[in-house]
Amino acid sequence: MNFSFQIISFVLMYSVYISFGCGKGVFEWFLKGVISMKKIGIITSGGDCGGLNAVVKGAGLMASRLGITAYVIPNGYAGLYNLIDFSDEELVALNPERADFIDANLAGSEAGHSRVKVRKIDDPNKYERIKKGLEKFGIEGLVISGGDDTGSVMVDLTEHGIKCVHAPKTMDLDLQTYSVGGDSAINRIAMFAQDLKTTGRTHNRIMVVEVFGRYAGHTAFRGGIAADADAILIPEIPTDFDVLYEHCKQRYFDRILNSDVKAGTYLIIVAEGIKDASGRELVDDSAGTDAFGHKKLAGAGKYVCQELTKRFKADPEIPDLMKKARLYVPGIYEIPEVRDVRPGHLVRSGHSSAYDVNFGKEVGGAAVLLLSKGVVGVTVVGVYGTEIRYIPTTEAIRQRHVDLAQVSFHEQQGVCFGRRPENYQPTLRSIEGKVERYM
Repeated sequence: MNFSFQIISFVLMYSVYISFGCGKGVFEWFLKGVISMKKIGIITSGGDCGGLNAVVKGAGLMASRLGITAYVIPNGYAGLYNLIDFSDEELVALNPERADFIDANLAGSEAGHSRVKVRKIDDPNKYERIKKGLEKFGIEGLVISGGDDTGSVMVDLTEHGIKCVHAPKTMDLDLQTYSVGGDSAINRIAMFAQDLKTTGRTHNRIMVVEVFGRYAGHTAFRGGIAADADAILIPEIPTDFDVLYEHCKQRYFDRILNSDVKAGTYLIIVAEGIKDASGRELVDDSAGTDAFGHKKLAGAGKYVCQELTKRFKADPEIPDLMKKARLYVPGIYEIPEVRDVRPGHLVRSGHSSAYDVNFGKEVGGAAVLLLSKGVVGVTVVGVYGTEIRYIPTTEAIRQRHVDLAQVSFHEQQGVCFGRRPENYQPTLRSIEGKVERYM
């Protein structure tokens, strides 16, 4: 029974109930029957990150509480497409006993992932195949956790009559809402970058740490601030390497010359999607694109190393500075060494932050509650007391970039963002009444 038919039935039956004086209680009983679900599916998709297991567990436990059977549909949209071929024994029901085996504190996803755009599947009957798979197991709605790519597929599925609710997930933090995975990634970036300072200072190296963030630099920005980075390069600001070089040169040599043991380092956090001063994205044009049309990036960390090294070699002041630092060795050690490190998937693995576990359980459970009430095609924003907030998924997946006013604030504290610092002019406002916060 599709939702529009349910609504028509509801209107007709409501008229009958009122005509016979059945009262509000009977009406509410009927309304509950119209929109309740018996079976749902849980999908995680796109890139993995911290907090996803909390989403899966939260959704499974809430479903059980409501008398709904929640099935794990493995491996994202690939699993959804192939659901028709699963046997009853292969599909896992998340009853409380099975949900208990899911460690909400672990990153990654018990449900698995794949990067599949349903619209691009080379099968003219793909949507009917998906619907038949859902019908085979009596699954009436889906909780789908993912980012903008995953969300765009969810919108597509909703438009084809499949009931879905989106639990926001992306470590890039570029959705309009907060998304599970962001806090975990920021914490791990900060931890790894801080650790690298020990080897950087020991060898007097300039350390460049490349992290995820193709279109938005939220995790590089916040992770870099938390790690006490000297420079942070993000996609929102085309990098002027002359500005970066002057900042690096002065701070690096000041540290060494002011150290009684002639030791110093300089830390740069760079998002993978940075652009050069002309605004050009650093992509590998010889490589193909992924399922969502994204070109392979060429390596931002390596590029930053090359640009700084080139300037160190061309700068006539460097030999004298190296001699003052007691580092200069002719033909062997004439300029500072610049090294790049890519923690890569380590920042999205391991353990989740406590914040993401809390948020993940709440949006997973809230997504089930929305489905149970017939609210579909939306993204959960959060749970605020007895209020579950949501917005249309088409709105939620619009790109959200780093606020450059926040960047300007941190420029006043000496952090370089690959541009000339801009003047920060704050406005002051007193807040009255209740101040909302997530926790």
